[in-house]
Amino acid sequence: MELYYDEMDSPVGKLLLISSRKKLVRIDYGSFSESKEEVSKWIHRYIPNARLIRSTEALYDVRNQLERYFSQKSAPFNIEMELYGTPFQKKVWQALYDSIPYGETKSYKDIARLIGNPKAVRAVGGAVNKNPFSIIIPCHRVIGASGKMVGYNGGLDKKEFLLQHEGII
Repeated sequence: MELYYDEMDSPVGKLLLISSRKKLVRIDYGSFSESKEEVSKWIHRYIPNARLIRSTEALYDVRNQLERYFSQKSAPFNIEMELYGTPFQKKVWQALYDSIPYGETKSYKDIARLIGNPKAVRAVGGAVNKNPFSIIIPCHRVIGASGKMVGYNGGLDKKEFLLQHEGII
């Protein structure tokens, strides 16, 4: 299987975009060279026979939608994604995507309730931290029960920027 990757500059730094022929499979903060080891481990785990090929063309639509998001205050994404993770992680990621609209937040506890497992707050936090679609699956919109920003795989500075960009803080 072939996977295509490209990098783009954004207000939160470089983004590494990875897709199959038809669907986005991952977005990482940082350049390919910065993320190469982590991406290689991820590919080996989920798509072991994949070969990475650099292609601006294959990721043109994803890049355009991300650029639109950063240039406007409200820009919904229409990107097909292939989720790779545990069934629990996929359930959490789908809940994030489906239930936290632009400009709103939810707590980890809210997400645990949404997936029908109200005591799984820590497990939800772990799944949110492993979200392979930063920005598109809005893990930056998940906050602590106190209403404060807590944890973000890309760093709290990026989370703060995204929440400010969306008018949340």
